[in-house]
Amino acid sequence: MLFEVFAITAAFLCGIAVRPLGLPPLVGFLAAGFLINAIGPRFGMPEATGPILEHIAHLGVLLLLFTVGLKLKLKQIAEPHVVGGTLGHFALSVAFFTPVVRLLFAPDWQVALLVAIALAFSSTVLAAKMLEHKREMGTFHGRTAIGILIVQDIVALVVLAVFSGKVPGPWALLIFATPLLRPVLHRLLDFAGHDEVLVLTGMALALVVGGVGFELIGLKGEIGALVMGLLLSTHPRASELSDSLWSLKEVFLVGFFLSIGMSGLPDGQAIVFAVILGVLLPLKGMAFFALMVAFRLRARTAFLTALSLTVYSEFGLIVAAGIPAAESFLVPLAIAVSVSFVIAAPLNRAAHPLFERFEGRLKPFERAGRHLDEQPTFLGDADVIVFGMGRTGSAAYDAMEEAGWRPVGLDADTYKVQAHVTAGRRVVFADAEDSNFWAGVDISRIRAAILAMDDIEAKLIAARTLRARGFSGPIVSHALYADHVDLITEAGADQTYLTMQQAGRSLAAHAAEALAPRSETASGA
Repeated sequence: MLFEVFAITAAFLCGIAVRPLGLPPLVGFLAAGFLINAIGPRFGMPEATGPILEHIAHLGVLLLLFTVGLKLKLKQIAEPHVVGGTLGHFALSVAFFTPVVRLLFAPDWQVALLVAIALAFSSTVLAAKMLEHKREMGTFHGRTAIGILIVQDIVALVVLAVFSGKVPGPWALLIFATPLLRPVLHRLLDFAGHDEVLVLTGMALALVVGGVGFELIGLKGEIGALVMGLLLSTHPRASELSDSLWSLKEVFLVGFFLSIGMSGLPDGQAIVFAVILGVLLPLKGMAFFALMVAFRLRARTAFLTALSLTVYSEFGLIVAAGIPAAESFLVPLAIAVSVSFVIAAPLNRAAHPLFERFEGRLKPFERAGRHLDEQPTFLGDADVIVFGMGRTGSAAYDAMEEAGWRPVGLDADTYKVQAHVTAGRRVVFADAEDSNFWAGVDISRIRAAILAMDDIEAKLIAARTLRARGFSGPIVSHALYADHVDLITEAGADQTYLTMQQAGRSLAAHAAEALAPRSETASGA
């Protein structure tokens, strides 16, 4: 119990300590890992501390990748800008980092090549966690970033097989038969209910079928967890399953960040290695930006995608641990990954303001012609605009249409847009946080705006921009938390409702309506 008490206390104190600095808790968890590594032995920490933490961390990563898969569509991985961007960046990174590492640190070219390959990848865990935190997993840039990370994982499998000599056996070909499991998995989810059995269903699929099952056939458990999520992504209850695993996944991921910090204590050379790589980190993002623009993405999408991927990967630790020639770089790579997390996390939280600040310098890099992420400039004869077409936005859209208005829905998730269009709704791809959308769209016919997005920043930007554009009609918004109400109102909304509170009042109104005839009967008697 000593380790659990020490680890939880250190993670809690360090996580709280970084909040006043504007840093995400994961930075504190990394610091807690180094703290435990440095002073833990003085308090009698057992030798099994590392393996215990690594096991917890592994469970967290599997659950994270499973929930990522639940929000993906398989066809997005095969898109040219995803595959081409991944392979192009991998080649550029290896070509750049190999001579740098050989010149400054590595004893020979083979080790330098292995370290360069490790540095070519981006952290799936950090990118997915930051995108999920900002509720941008379904946006165009979010899906692009996750798609690139998945292709990187596939490349990683090949690298490990080649350099470690552990080539997957013939059983690995069973991965191509996994689509046959989809009907069974969907039926299983139908029977899971809505209670703790649903949570156990998700854990069993992610950890047992995906994690252990794929390792038995010679593949990484992380790939298995992701594949299980992908197979369930088309199920109507995929989002519910993801939400049910949220808290459990977050707790286990604390172990992941602690384990990176506990990989080893740095010496002078490891610190120099990490500092140099921290200085070179922006080059990684610049390469991604250039490639995304080359594949006809707009500057904003390219910037947000690149920023999500501007971080070194925990896969580097796997390479160092699994390939004897690179084992001596385990601690330096752990420090470099930690430094990149500290740099990348706050930058990603400020991604949208950063683009607005540098938009004038980045826009000239866009290629001429139509872009893959083009957004509308004309909204037709619509007189009501609904931002965010999830369950709340869809209900608002239908209610306005039934009342005789002509609504148009906007959503940053291209797959969700397509589903609404197929269902007969007028919904277009647009991102409320995109200044280019606001610069080009015509809102002269719009008489009312409904803000139904979950993300608070998106609501604030939409309300402020509508008012800045001279919009004088009513802006109505929902809020998930009470402390968001004043923020949204100050941004320009006329009315802001707490979602759960309004749901309760609506239920009470229906109950009162149902009781009214009985009351009249009783009074008449």
